[in-house]
Amino acid sequence: MMRPKKSLGQHFLNSRHVLEQIISAANVKEGETILEIGPGTGILTAALLNAGAKVTAVEKDDRACGLLKEKFSKEIGDGRLVLIHGDILDPQIFNTLRQPADSILNTPYSIVANIPYYITGAILEKFLAHEPRPNRMVLLTQKEVAERIIARDGKESILSISVKAFGKPRIIAAVPREAFTPPPKVDSAILAIDDISGAHFQWKYSPIENFFDIVRAGFAHKRKLLKRNLETIADRERLNGAWKRLELNEKARAEDITVGQWLLLSTELRKRP
Repeated sequence: MMRPKKSLGQHFLNSRHVLEQIISAANVKEGETILEIGPGTGILTAALLNAGAKVTAVEKDDRACGLLKEKFSKEIGDGRLVLIHGDILDPQIFNTLRQPADSILNTPYSIVANIPYYITGAILEKFLAHEPRPNRMVLLTQKEVAERIIARDGKESILSISVKAFGKPRIIAAVPREAFTPPPKVDSAILAIDDISGAHFQWKYSPIENFFDIVRAGFAHKRKLLKRNLETIADRERLNGAWKRLELNEKARAEDITVGQWLLLSTELRKRP
């Protein structure tokens, strides 16, 4: 039995029930292309393959790669599983995933994974803010992070806005700590992000970089009113005009603004040539 590495944030899933919930949420179709991040001992990999998926798995741990090569030698030989020894956050990983010509990033794909919690934000940024985006993501992640993403308390954050600008997040189920080996110190949840696309940023007046510059400025000082925070982006005349046209509350703070309002605001305050 391979021992989990603390340095890699490894917590291996051991619950058949949670596994079934993930596969159900992923709604895997026969022959569908799935990217799995950090397959570890391969329990989710096996379930995805059994559901009919064609899987590309990226694993950083050389011990796990050796185990997976042996465990899935037939599936690798049949071309149903492509195993890549590498770091999903490596700047060159997209180039690796594009080889050969019929590889995962050259076809529509989804991400289904039990990810290391400490890189959740980096994974979301990498696969949402950049092309080629997956059609959907189903992730096992920290429950508190999942709740922040859906803004369960009604207060938005940079994280929730960053996800909602590209897709529709929802929590599928809470996951108990004993569903993992070793049990993590935090509660977990299955998070699904559906209908992922960059459609909101396909017109020239609202590039992604401009949008996130404005969002970051808006959240720079949480206790300040949003309009005051945005004085670093635009002068008062432009801000007053935007507030009037969008009918925004003068007392609004960044956490009170919906993703739709943020998108409109970024168009109003876009950088001028």
